[in-house]
Amino acid sequence: MADPNDTRDIGPRPGTPLWAFLAGISVLGLTALVVALLGHDLVALAELARTPLFWVLAVLVVLGELRPVMLSSAASVGGTHPSTMFTFAVLLHLGLPTAVLMQVVAVVMNGIVTRKSWHRVIFNVAQSTLALTASAAVLGLFGVAPSPAAPWVPSGADLLAIALAGVAYFVVRALLVCGAVALHERRSMLRVLRATSGPQALVYSALLGLAPLVVVVMNHSPGLVPMFVAPLAAVYFTATLSMRRDHQAMHDELTGLPNRKLLSVSTEEALAEARDGERVGFFLLDLHGLKQVNDTLGHPVGDRLLQLMAHRLTHSVRPGDVVARLGGDEFAVLLPKIRDVQAAREVAARLRVALTESVRLEGMSFDLDGAVGIALYPDHAPDFELLLQRADVAMYQAKEARTGVELYQADKDRNSPERLGLFGELRRALESGQLDLHYQPKVDLEDGRVIGMEALLRWDHPTRGRIPPAEFIPLAEQSYLMRQLTEYVIDRALAQAARWWHLGLRVQLAVNISARDLLDSALPDQLAVGLARYRLPPVAIQLEVTERVLTGEQAHETIRALAVLGVPLSLDDFGTGYSSLIRLQRLVVSEVKIDASFVTRIGESADDERIVRSIVDLVRSLGLRSVAEGVESEDIAARLRAMGCDLGQGWFYSEPMPSPEATAWLGERCAPELAEATQTA
Repeated sequence: MADPNDTRDIGPRPGTPLWAFLAGISVLGLTALVVALLGHDLVALAELARTPLFWVLAVLVVLGELRPVMLSSAASVGGTHPSTMFTFAVLLHLGLPTAVLMQVVAVVMNGIVTRKSWHRVIFNVAQSTLALTASAAVLGLFGVAPSPAAPWVPSGADLLAIALAGVAYFVVRALLVCGAVALHERRSMLRVLRATSGPQALVYSALLGLAPLVVVVMNHSPGLVPMFVAPLAAVYFTATLSMRRDHQAMHDELTGLPNRKLLSVSTEEALAEARDGERVGFFLLDLHGLKQVNDTLGHPVGDRLLQLMAHRLTHSVRPGDVVARLGGDEFAVLLPKIRDVQAAREVAARLRVALTESVRLEGMSFDLDGAVGIALYPDHAPDFELLLQRADVAMYQAKEARTGVELYQADKDRNSPERLGLFGELRRALESGQLDLHYQPKVDLEDGRVIGMEALLRWDHPTRGRIPPAEFIPLAEQSYLMRQLTEYVIDRALAQAARWWHLGLRVQLAVNISARDLLDSALPDQLAVGLARYRLPPVAIQLEVTERVLTGEQAHETIRALAVLGVPLSLDDFGTGYSSLIRLQRLVVSEVKIDASFVTRIGESADDERIVRSIVDLVRSLGLRSVAEGVESEDIAARLRAMGCDLGQGWFYSEPMPSPEATAWLGERCAPELAEATQTA
């Protein structure tokens, strides 16, 4: 069965070097074929066709052409056909015209059975004819010119002539086939020859070396010729087993694409061959939505989807570019030569289109998505491992920013040695209790009452001083530490809320959680256990989630479980993400927080003031509470109050305070009558 990822049947564009090469060789080969057949003695051929030997040889040549002896390094050049032994024997015994005629019939039959494109069939006819012609010319130099009327049987003295004829046959076929492969895959001719000529030479030596023995048997006992099928079968099956082992070690079993090991080898070869000023492109691709297909229709359908994606990606790049599967829903693409950054972006955009084009399986249509990260040699990395790492960083940037395609940028790389050291220190900080919570109030803009407090994580490093959350939170989000960090913050927040509530300071305490936290089905259970342990009602705690959570369907199960538990949700940083009214209505939230980037400029920018006013009106129409972040002055508070915004939060009221200061601050401002209003918030 044909490999669906094989691109050799795609015809070359007219005018390209590959088109010129194939056309030139085809014309030369067909000319040599016509000359050989015109010189054929038709009477002698008719007499030969009446003999059983002719048909036995013809059948063996045709059958030997159908299945090549494949070697792992020879896969790109199509392997070596066992028919070579019988065709060369016919050349030695009966001459060039008969050998060419049998070879042409066999190549055409191979093309029909394996459904090769017409240009490949014509080229194969031409290159095999030229190889046989070269062998016949060498034999002619030694005075050997066999024909059906005058068959030739070699002796020991003819070994040199036979050896040189065999070398001519191998060299012509190797040069022509490797030349076509090099042009098709845009690789160096020397590289293709180095990769294939050694193993190919061993197989050709065995097949061509047996041909004189076939001639001797044909001359003395023609009925024994089929006996040569046995050693031929041994060679074939040995090579097939070796090829299968090599293929399994270097290719993905499901898609047939190269795996990480072969990708590494191909990348290092491309880097070694890259000249000064040349770039090598490396892309990492992540397919979104495979899990939903597996969960909905089962893994067999998901496997078919991956096979389809492998086919699409292979046919979205140029021949010679390497498409590999790294596992799961991750693919990689190697471009041994790429012009510049713009060309890399164009290829990446084409690859993303291949990933996102609608798929129809089992009577259903799936619209998937994907992210592509780009790293270039020598711009971003000098070797395979670093290219892979930096393409991975760029891919995650594309996922986080939802841009689809991103080029590696060093200033956005969170995997520097300094950050790795910070990651280790963060783990130790969690274990030693270095992290602490500070609290910032949320105040009613109308009457100044304190409605709630937001818990903000702080890290006072013993030697580095205070480390901003923007530096260490992303580290945790990309690792196993996020779950541990969330458990730490929630436990500290619940303990603080319990102290306040039991003192009569019944304000709602808000805790920020990430989208990754909402993918953890254990979050509602952790909250339920904590509320019971500290004897708190569910409204004592509030979870703030970012707007991007609205775009992820996977988090909805956890959100529904939190709603059943009675823990209210606050939608944080509204206006900076991808919300829609429909999603906002579906999500069970009690309040919407307007991002500080809009609020702080409402006194300076009419556009920002209109945006904030529109958000406040929208939130009120949905029956939700609006909270403005970034309230830094009385003027901003007055403008928000005039718009009808419910709550304000910012340094105008208070900066984030550690627990003792926050408790004292609340004690001065809160009254017992606040309890009932807070509980119903």
